[in-house]
Amino acid sequence: MNIKLIVEGGAMQPGPALSQKLGPAGINLGQVISKVNDATKAFNGLKVPVELEVDLGTKQFEVKVFSPPVSELLKKELKLAKGSGLQKKTKIANASIEQIISIAKTKYQNLLARNLKAAVKSVIGTCTSLGILVENKTAPEAGRDVDAGKFDKEIKDEISETPKEKRDKLDEYFSKILAEQERLVKLEEAAAKAAEEAAALAAAAAGVAPTAAAAPAAGAAPTTPAAAATPSSAKTPAAKTPAQAKK
Repeated sequence: MNIKLIVEGGAMQPGPALSQKLGPAGINLGQVISKVNDATKAFNGLKVPVELEVDLGTKQFEVKVFSPPVSELLKKELKLAKGSGLQKKTKIANASIEQIISIAKTKYQNLLARNLKAAVKSVIGTCTSLGILVENKTAPEAGRDVDAGKFDKEIKDEISETPKEKRDKLDEYFSKILAEQERLVKLEEAAAKAAEEAAALAAAAAGVAPTAAAAPAAGAAPTTPAAAATPSSAKTPAAKTPAQAKK
């Protein structure tokens, strides 16, 4: 029997979902947790795919650990808690090609890539969905650079360590990106606030206008035929009756 799990590296915990998956196999939950945590401790803090091969007759099991998804490896490498969520407008990191190569080497067998260069492009593709720059460029731009052979030497030599001087320059460039993103966010917030204030003023004006029209200022000339007729008719003397005329 094969049981597939996604666990927190080195920190698998008991729970209803786990019991539901393991229950039909009849294997000891405590033993599974202990063996899985021992097998995945190298991936502490990452989501790790795990498979249990269970012999239903003897209740013995074997733990198979697979490398974490590319997205998890990128987040660990770049010290990210999560992806951007707004990847087209908000960038959250600036990876070096050496960091990409390192992850590509880790995932090479699982990516079904024909060579390391293809694996590098696959990893760069994942950077797109997370909002990660590569070598100061968007992931699609970096992918085109790979196709053009810009990083052929680094890939051929499997260089996976970023020189400090280069890392400093990448960080300096990214600090400017962050500052620009922050400036744009403040502009958007100011525009949204101005729009809210304008809408509030318009709503207030719409509510006050009818009241002002219904109650003209004292002494103001009437503005409608009906209003004009009322005061003029009040000033015209009433016609006298014959009896009143004799008096």
